Amino acid sequence: MTALYREHALGLTRLALVLVRDTQAAEDIVQDAFCGLHRRWDHVRDTDRALAYVRSAVVNGCRSEFRRRKSARGQLPDVPASSAESAALASEERRAVLRALAGLPARQREALVLRYYLELSEAETATAMGVSRGTAKSATARGIASLRRLLQEES
Repeated sequence: MTALYREHALGLTRLALVLVRDTQAAEDIVQDAFCGLHRRWDHVRDTDRALAYVRSAVVNGCRSEFRRRKSARGQLPDVPASSAESAALASEERRAVLRALAGLPARQREALVLRYYLELSEAETATAMGVSRGTAKSATARGIASLRRLLQEES
């Protein structure tokens, strides 16, 4: 469990940050996912699947956070300018992509982030999203088309 946390917590936090665009919420979501795994660790039969479980928990936590914020404020906040992540994403092209990603429907955004940011396979993306492989594949294709359209409109 400790090795899994050390190896993947930062990457999962970055995943959550891209999805919810709030550093504190992203850290909380990842922490909650690992706490959930810890509570169930005695029941884990296949430790190789633990990363897939935590990744799915992070995606689901982001969905919950997104729904909560959307109903409370109507939209997601921008990434704080003072965060280390925003410094890493300083180029205008990356900012444009992040703005366009934020404008996508949640399922398309999740599919693109999982598939291309985390470089998961179609099957792993589907597992993390809790959908069939075909649904993940079509969400990815629609997301790419929407992202392309949004980026062309911006330029």
